[in-house]
Amino acid sequence: MSRAPKPEAPRPADRPERMVEQDRIGLDTGEASIRPLSLSDFIGQRQVRENLSLFIQAARSRGEALDHVLLFGPPGLGKTTLAQIVAKELNVGFRATSGPVIAKAGDLAALLTNLQPHDVLFIDEIHRLSPAVEEILYPAMEDFQLDLIIGEGPAARSVRIDLAPFTLVGATTRSGLITRPLRERFGIPLRMQFYEPEELQLIVSRGARLLGMEMTADGALEVARRSRGTPRIAGRLLRRVRDICAVQGTAIVDAGAADRALLRLEVDRMGFDAMDRRYLACIADNYSGGPVGVDTLGAALGEQRDVLEETIEPYLIQQGLLQRTPRGRMLTDTGYRYLGLTPPASPARQLDLLGNLPEAGDES
Repeated sequence: MSRAPKPEAPRPADRPERMVEQDRIGLDTGEASIRPLSLSDFIGQRQVRENLSLFIQAARSRGEALDHVLLFGPPGLGKTTLAQIVAKELNVGFRATSGPVIAKAGDLAALLTNLQPHDVLFIDEIHRLSPAVEEILYPAMEDFQLDLIIGEGPAARSVRIDLAPFTLVGATTRSGLITRPLRERFGIPLRMQFYEPEELQLIVSRGARLLGMEMTADGALEVARRSRGTPRIAGRLLRRVRDICAVQGTAIVDAGAADRALLRLEVDRMGFDAMDRRYLACIADNYSGGPVGVDTLGAALGEQRDVLEETIEPYLIQQGLLQRTPRGRMLTDTGYRYLGLTPPASPARQLDLLGNLPEAGDES
């Protein structure tokens, strides 16, 4: 059976930026300006907000540092924002870093020894801490002490440093990679959930006010529905809609104006972008709907495996367009219908027909 040519994989720097990508480094211009500054302004995550509010009040009433907090969930849901709000609500200092940045014990010691009493230290992607640094962190979290080895060989000696009581707020998108000893030292584990369109509508409306846009309720809902349940994507789409409508002279952004702007950005009414459609079409056109291995797909699309697994596939699976099987990726009936195709009459027959493909069963 003939196969489509496999284009050369581009360098990561050549990969086009996706408007609906969740996990991005740093902040978009203007993102910080529309972030909520207090728990009362924070929209969504009701259970998380209510619990945090109670624990913060309890810590303030006792005059103690808040217990360590672990925030986990998909990217773009507000973990960094909540960490900043915790420090603001406690009226203490805030220091931020990330797991990969803390390369050795000395880096961690420098951070911890500079904290004032009750300060908040935020470590993003905490699951990426090295084992050596993690071991140093245990006594710091439990006893507010650092045990360091100074020197080498026979001259080496152990030094114990007392730390000011502090609150560690850890954030991760992959909670399963956090070691059990580290996880158990967080007294307040909180899971972040995807947002409902109505919650995102409130976030978009608030962002529009802060950006000086005149946006109707149905316009905000149109942006919210295409934001994949993620405030970060909602904010990014809102700013691009503002740019397009401003250039086109649209004074009031209603549902129609938002729809036209988002279609110009190639974000359809289900929140899928051009890369999503290209991925689905590749499986349908080149591999008869699957199953096909992720490495084969990566070569055909010119993308790395981790890009497919972490930035493209999750939302397609959540929306029921794609399924991962032991033999590879397959389109669901919903996926076929989204592409305007007729689903195969019998999935079992489809598997039988594709069973002889040389690469159909490569690693999934």
